[in-house]
Order: sequence, then structure tokens, then C-alpha cells
Amino acid sequence: MSYALCMSTVKSRREQYSEATRAALLAAATRRFAEHGFAGTALEDIAGDIQATRGAIYHHFAGKGALFEAVFEQLETDSTALCAAAAARAAEPRSAAIAGLDAFLDRCCDPVYGRIVCLEAPIALGWLRWRAAEEQFAYGLVEQLIKALMAAGEIEDQPLETTTRLVFGMLGTAGMALAEASDVDKPRLKAEYAATIGRMVSVLRPASDEVAGHA
Repeated sequence: MSYALCMSTVKSRREQYSEATRAALLAAATRRFAEHGFAGTALEDIAGDIQATRGAIYHHFAGKGALFEAVFEQLETDSTALCAAAAARAAEPRSAAIAGLDAFLDRCCDPVYGRIVCLEAPIALGWLRWRAAEEQFAYGLVEQLIKALMAAGEIEDQPLETTTRLVFGMLGTAGMALAEASDVDKPRLKAEYAATIGRMVSVLRPASDEVAGHA
């Protein structure tokens, strides 16, 4: 085996170990933040969960805030992909919007996603950074679904940005309420928010459809 090939193999193994360590830190941090919140979680506890040192954390992240943000981004990336996939399986825009909404509300009922993304992130990241991050992940999907509804004639043409921001705001409010709710209340609240958001969006349907619906 040549020296260059040997060095390449060593480097590859180091990269694999580094990636595995980073993934383990993210998994441990996710569990800790979900159980104890941002303020109640210490870096020593996260490192200890995977038999690592604080130095291992600082090798990958600038500090607890950066580690939290990485956890948040991973959860949001997975959630957005899940909601997009649910919408993509639908046969037409209206069903796609309903499927995407249902998938999002389901995520907010999840104790890990709900606490970290909806409840802890505004504190850990700060309100402005949290809102910007939320728009980075979910806003585009909401805009895409609304644009499809308009193109299909399911709702009247409206200013796209204004409509998207209003719907996006409703989803954020619903998400926080579900994250704060008890496990007993979540199924009922999820159904209520889904029905209410659906009715509010249906107000934007073309007038001819409303008349036909009452005929």
C-alpha cells in the first residue's frame, strides 16, 4: 500500500469518526434539550452521555447556543421534508394543503419537536433569530402550497406574501398551543386547530364556489 493511499485511508477514518461523534452529540443534545430545556442543560451532561469531553463539543460547536441551533435546524429540516412529502402524495392542491397541515400539527404534538422548536427555541435563539429560522424552513413550503391553491382556483388571487404570512402566523400560534398542551388535550386541540385554520382559509375561496356550496 502506498503512503498516499495509507494517509487517505487514515483521513477517511478520522472524518468518519468526527461525523459519528457529531451525530452522537446532536442525538444526546436533542434528548437533553427535550427533557430539561435549554437553560436546564449543561454541556458536561451532553458530553457525559456519550462518554466524551467538553472539548469534543467545542471541536464541533462554538458553545451551547450553537449546539442548540444545530439541533433546531436538524429538527426543522426533518419536519419540513416530512410535511413536503405528505403534501406531495396528494392528488390535487387542496388535498396537498390539508395533508401538509396535518403533518405539521402532528409534529407539534411530538414532545421533542414541540418543546425544542416551539417552546425553547425562542428563548435559546432569541425571538428575531427564531422567527428568521422558522421562515427559512417552513415559510417556503407554506408559500408554495398557497400559490398552488391560487393557481388551481381553490382560493382567489391574493397578495401572495401577505396571505402566506397570515397563514404562517396561524400555524405558528397553533404549533405553540399544541406544544404547551397536555398529552390528554393534544388530540382534541389538534382537530380544533386543523378545522379552524381550514375554515379561515376557505373564506378566501372564489365567491362562485361559496354560492355553489350553499345551493
